[in-house]
Amino acid sequence: MLAHEIMIAQVVKAKEDETVRSVIEKFIKHRISGMPVVNDRNEIVGFISDGDIMRYIGKHADIVVGTIYYATVLKGDHEAFEERTRHLLQLGVMDIAKKKAIQVSWDANVEDVAAILGHKRIKKVPVERNGVLTGIISRGDVIRHSFQSIL
Repeated sequence: MLAHEIMIAQVVKAKEDETVRSVIEKFIKHRISGMPVVNDRNEIVGFISDGDIMRYIGKHADIVVGTIYYATVLKGDHEAFEERTRHLLQLGVMDIAKKKAIQVSWDANVEDVAAILGHKRIKKVPVERNGVLTGIISRGDVIRHSFQSIL
């Protein structure tokens, strides 16, 4: 089975010149947690997720002990949180999006897509063909298509 056989072709996406406000509105409207960011030629230039939003608005101190990472939540005032959220809405999507989006080719094997989703610990991956966004595949898509014939 190939990526294009299981991908969702109707991709909710952000343009690279959009604001974070418009991205969050799309997250809420479409009940999604991430989307590719594209340029005017529909080429993938980044990926933004709810995790990027959380990292920006959350207040924490990073502590690394050996190889273990701890995020310690700091006590902060509510006004500072509201200020961060208001400021975030005004930023451009590329200010916080991942610039090197992981993506798969239109003709990638589904087992390779599953490996990427699992090893990279991501929820979804954009699908490209000839450098242009053509779809998106989530973990759920892989599970549905991999197991529907044997369950």
